[in-house]
Amino acid sequence: MKNKYRILKIAITVIILGFLLSFSLKKFSGQKITDEKISVKMNEKTPVYFIDEKDIKQIVIKVNPSGKVGDLNIPELEKKINALPAVDSANVYLNLNGKLNLDIKQRVPVFRLNYNGKDFYVDEKGNEFPISKTYSHPCMLVTGDVKKNEYEKVAELVSKIDKDDFSKKYFIGISKNKDSYNLLTSEGNYKVEIGDLEHIDFKVKGFKTFVEKFLVFQDSQKYSMISVKYDNQIVTTLNPYFKENDSILKVGHKDLAKAATTVSPIKKNETTTKSAAKKLSSSSKSKEAVKPKEKKKSPDKKAATKPKTKARVKIE
Repeated sequence: MKNKYRILKIAITVIILGFLLSFSLKKFSGQKITDEKISVKMNEKTPVYFIDEKDIKQIVIKVNPSGKVGDLNIPELEKKINALPAVDSANVYLNLNGKLNLDIKQRVPVFRLNYNGKDFYVDEKGNEFPISKTYSHPCMLVTGDVKKNEYEKVAELVSKIDKDDFSKKYFIGISKNKDSYNLLTSEGNYKVEIGDLEHIDFKVKGFKTFVEKFLVFQDSQKYSMISVKYDNQIVTTLNPYFKENDSILKVGHKDLAKAATTVSPIKKNETTTKSAAKKLSSSSKSKEAVKPKEKKKSPDKKAATKPKTKARVKIE
């Protein structure tokens, strides 16, 4: 019996609501939708201004030229607003008093990608949308051939940089060269090479340790690159245009020159030994060629002497 009463109550409430809705539509269907009866709410946490209330009201007028509540096609209006590139979601509905409500959530750019002359925003979900002529949102600039399947990981990297005070102070941009990512810094002209987008926390922690224990005592112009892409090691590249590096680079060039000179005499000795060996081999061959002639001459002399002695004996 209790279930029957519950079902009956639900049915009565639905009927009453339907009656009130149909009554309100009949009452307000002939009325026009004025600016005062249009309520536009932007629900994004981070304020962005790609579209405003004026833009939404213009779309309402285009979808419903008559301006009457009864002629308004709410699903079509909602579809039109959702089709805007900068809109993430839109919810359109009418109140019982005939007031039109539009709850809109805009896309919030995480980074701005520039590659091959193309320039556009990317949100946290990895969705692309074009830049605006009237509004520029402050966000991280990323350059290079970033693939679409990498958008979410790049967005994750940018969000980690924004949440960390140290990273936010040092890193002002991201660039991709071939398959390796670099973080552009605000101090000096050096880049921080991170390689792939894996283990970002560990790599940033390694760079932070390098800065606090070593780089703070050095001139920021000394290096052109600091690489943290390798496990448990940091590799630095000297800046060739920094004057204080000239002595270090000269010593390096001298060491290379010494290494080259020590290698070249060995090659000369090898060639001299080879030529001497050739000479010895040729002389030995010539001697070997002469020896058989001497052997031939010696038997002839012995043969000539023996008959003489024999002849002498016969004469006696």
